[in-house]
Amino acid sequence: MSEEEAPEPDAPAGTDDEEESVDALLFTKWEVSDIVYSDPSTERYITVTPIAHTMGRHANKQFKKSEISVVERLINRLMQTEDNTGSKQKTTGIVRDALEIVNERTDENPVQVLVEAVENSGPREETVRLKYGGISVPKAVDVAPQRRVDQALKFIAQGTQSGSYKTKTSAAEALARTLIGAADYDVQAYPINQKEEKERVAAAAR
Repeated sequence: MSEEEAPEPDAPAGTDDEEESVDALLFTKWEVSDIVYSDPSTERYITVTPIAHTMGRHANKQFKKSEISVVERLINRLMQTEDNTGSKQKTTGIVRDALEIVNERTDENPVQVLVEAVENSGPREETVRLKYGGISVPKAVDVAPQRRVDQALKFIAQGTQSGSYKTKTSAAEALARTLIGAADYDVQAYPINQKEEKERVAAAAR
């Protein structure tokens, strides 16, 4: 008489092999997986991740800065001002509050607004100095995509500082205004104004 095979026990509820993956959110609020890039030349250098602090693991590797989140790069750039030098936690709070303000005023994902601001603020052309027989002559040159991103973050940080220094405007408010203006390509916004100025000077030096 052969033994009957015992039926396999039912799998407990909630232990299916295919579990829904939960995407991490920037500052536990903002989605970063659906960002749209309008400029293919800088897309490779504008990285968006939900991590805003990588403990400086890119610091000793050339060009590795392009592999960390553009949000952290903005935080690091804002830390280069006199008031925020070395204050990563304070500067992170400024950026977090600024993203909140951007979301309230535009009803858009503030990370998408930041990406658009960086894309719009990077100059495509600038000038260098060439020496011919002891005479310096300005010459227009194209800007590499990675430098365009670097310049854009620099202009955004400078616009934030100029908009909040010795005024009643908070740094978060100034940053939010700068991001919104740059994303809308407002020539009154500091980053766009600086980009247009650089390209104007370069055009005259062709």
